[in-house]
Amino acid sequence: MNKKILIFLLLSIFMFNTNSFLVLANEEQEQNQNQQQNGSENQLDVLAKSAILIEATTGKVLYEKNPDEKLSPASVTKVMTLYLIYEAIENGKIKWEDIVTVSEYAASMGGSQIFLEPMEKQDVKTLTKSIAIASANDAAVAMAEHIAGSEQEFVKLMNQKAKELGMENTNFENACGLDIDTSNHYMSARDIAIISRELMTKYPDIKEFTTKWQDTITHKTKKGETEFGLTNTNKLLKMYDGATGLKTGSTKKALYCLSGSAERNGLSVIAVVMASPDPKVRFKEVTKMFDYAFANYQVVKCDEEGKNMGYANVYKGEKPTVNGVIEKPVNFVIKKGASTDIQKDIQILEGIKAPITKGTKIGEVIYTYEGNEIGRVDILAQEDVKKASLNDILKKLIIDWVV
Repeated sequence: MNKKILIFLLLSIFMFNTNSFLVLANEEQEQNQNQQQNGSENQLDVLAKSAILIEATTGKVLYEKNPDEKLSPASVTKVMTLYLIYEAIENGKIKWEDIVTVSEYAASMGGSQIFLEPMEKQDVKTLTKSIAIASANDAAVAMAEHIAGSEQEFVKLMNQKAKELGMENTNFENACGLDIDTSNHYMSARDIAIISRELMTKYPDIKEFTTKWQDTITHKTKKGETEFGLTNTNKLLKMYDGATGLKTGSTKKALYCLSGSAERNGLSVIAVVMASPDPKVRFKEVTKMFDYAFANYQVVKCDEEGKNMGYANVYKGEKPTVNGVIEKPVNFVIKKGASTDIQKDIQILEGIKAPITKGTKIGEVIYTYEGNEIGRVDILAQEDVKKASLNDILKKLIIDWVV
């Protein structure tokens, strides 16, 4: 073969391999860049099997990972138990000072406990404090029995409330979250966030207990009185500025779970992790979600509950008009740095016929942001307006005639 041709072929092969190498290098560089970009977008990816992050006042979801998977919640179950205790207090069914006699069954609970003895007497506040701070299984069952007569009946209330709140992937079988061999006891991270939000927003007094690191109770039995120390199972209280709660949980089946809550600069958040592989990891991951929320989001307060939104004309009423007030506080969560210009369109019904009862819907406010509707809230009648009597009608005719 001619030397020139041979040299040309060798150079061609070399150039082809060099170009191939350059192409591969460029492709690898692009892949690395894409991986870095994806890594920054997915910086909240957590090791827990399921997780969710929400803003508490609005319920807006800020992050989620398998949020609807049914998993064992362990002692996070007690968020529902605590909710029903506070609801029973609000409804007057029980009082904080009520005395509870501990049953043999309640005293037999294992796991986290305050070592209640059969026939021991404690008040409702002491037992509730022990549930919130020390995750006491025996106290949870004692309170379940006090409210509903038995744990089984209390569990019915738990499942009923879960349905009312739209907790679609929840089923309770006990009041404390202990594993049962044939257990069909489960919750999803989203459902935990729902009940955690309900508890923290509807009954904010719970923070009296959920923010307390240590406390004591006194056992009163036939043997005498002994002091027992309570230490909160939620290490967020020690490691995160603004932490307000809420509930830890761990069993062999559930691994490590946590529903954490925190507040900073008017922003309230709830972060839930389920089936985390390690007790320390669950706190780190919830902390990471908190940091993300506080760094990137803010709450814009639009209207306060009860704010006057105008009036509606009343047909055949003792009064010609009725004032309309907004039904509930209106807040929205937006990204930090974004425009906070939220528009509202007040729409009040025309010619409402008397009688009108206080709280009757007489209109609504429609909120829009950047051209998109983001929420609606009802406008309610501020007072009763009775139907006009014959005298009222005559007076009005005379006034109209004189004017």
